[in-house]
Amino acid sequence: MSKIYLLMTITKRMTERQLLACYEKNALSAVLCTLAKGTATSEILDCLGLEMTEKMVTMTVVSDETWENVKRDMEDNLQIDVPGTGIAFLVPVSSVGGRKLFQFLLDGQTYEREEENVMKDTKYELIIVIANQGYSEMVMDAARSQGAGGGTVIHAKGTGLEKAEKFLGVSIADEKEMIFIVAKSEMKNAIMRSIMDNAGLGSKAKSVVFSLPVTDTAGLRLQEIQ
Repeated sequence: MSKIYLLMTITKRMTERQLLACYEKNALSAVLCTLAKGTATSEILDCLGLEMTEKMVTMTVVSDETWENVKRDMEDNLQIDVPGTGIAFLVPVSSVGGRKLFQFLLDGQTYEREEENVMKDTKYELIIVIANQGYSEMVMDAARSQGAGGGTVIHAKGTGLEKAEKFLGVSIADEKEMIFIVAKSEMKNAIMRSIMDNAGLGSKAKSVVFSLPVTDTAGLRLQEIQ
């Protein structure tokens, strides 16, 4: 059986075209991009004769079969295995909010369907919501109605979203907000369902939602004692 993962890359911003071409070659069309910067100190940069590096962070969903091809292309064309070039890593996806979204994210990839991939020993899950810009409060209102605490919002830009209308029946804007919510595992399904019902594809937010397993936490003491 196949497994699915969130693929995250952190690379120099100048590699954007090469990286997106690699994704397109491997049928990874639904990609989110956001900008960042490196954290090396000015003293280290001066010693190495370097300038502050602008970074690009990308996120997409891959099957394990697709990942092997993507990894090989990244090494061949972006030299991502060379220190200082960038990094790519996988995080297992534990659930996806709806069959249509699942089909949209994995269209064109080799995948043998299995039951929901849930890590039974995880106490918390990271719920990730991707919504149209300006609708994070609609998403959080839906999440809070089922007991969610706070969330964190990141601005991002979507690429290759033209296929969304084919699978989801909606046209999705490029400008996005990603909302990260950490919740107890037993609350996850209710929170995701509330977001899908109240801020999902039938709303102006056009939200899609999936979750990742969290193996440990700190700073959630109030939730622990509830």
